[in-house]
Amino acid sequence: MNKTKIAVLVSGGGTNLQALIDAQKSDIISSGEIALVVSNNRGAYALERAKNAGIKSAVVIKKECIDQYDFEQKIIDILEENNIELIVLAGFMSILTERFTSKYDHKIINVHPSLIPSFCGKGFYGLKVHESALEYGVKVTGATVHFVNEIPDGGEIIMQKAVDILEGDTPEVLQKRVMEQAEWIILPLSVEKISKQIQSKRR
Repeated sequence: MNKTKIAVLVSGGGTNLQALIDAQKSDIISSGEIALVVSNNRGAYALERAKNAGIKSAVVIKKECIDQYDFEQKIIDILEENNIELIVLAGFMSILTERFTSKYDHKIINVHPSLIPSFCGKGFYGLKVHESALEYGVKVTGATVHFVNEIPDGGEIIMQKAVDILEGDTPEVLQKRVMEQAEWIILPLSVEKISKQIQSKRR
C-alpha cells in the first residue's frame, strides 16, 4: 500500500519537523512518509534537518512573490509536482487564505501550543501563547493538533494533550515542557492517524 505523501511547511528551527522525522524512523508514522519540506525562510534550520534526513526541500519567499495569491500558488505548484496528500504546518509563520485551505480541506494539520479554545487565534503564536497562559494563571495548559481552515486555530480538533503548569514557570520553560510532553507526542500520532485515513480512502 502506497504511503501517504506528506509535506511539512516550516519557517524556523524545525523542532516539530525533527519530531516527525524521528517518529517516521521509529515507525510511529508508518502510513505516511515525509516527501517534502517547504520553507518560507531561506535561513530556517529546518532545511538543514530535511537535508540531514535526505528529504527534498523547497523555499518560497513571500517578498519575492507578487502578492499572497502568487505566494500560495507557488506553494501549491510544488505540492502538486510532488503529489502531496497531507500538509503539516510545523511552525509555519504565514497565515494561509481560504483559497489555499479549502483546496486542501481536511488535508492540512497544525499543532498549537495550548488547549484550544484557550489562548488561540490571531496573534497567539510562539512564546505569546505561554506568556498569556501564565498571566492568566491557569494551572493546566497543553497542545492541540487540529485541521486548518481559514480561521486561525479554528479547524476541527484531532488530538489534545494536557501539561501541568508548575510553580516558577517562565514562558521559555513552559514552552519547552509543552513541546516535550505534548507537541512532539500528539503531532506524530495525529499525522499517522490522518495518513492512515487518507490511505484507506484511496482504496
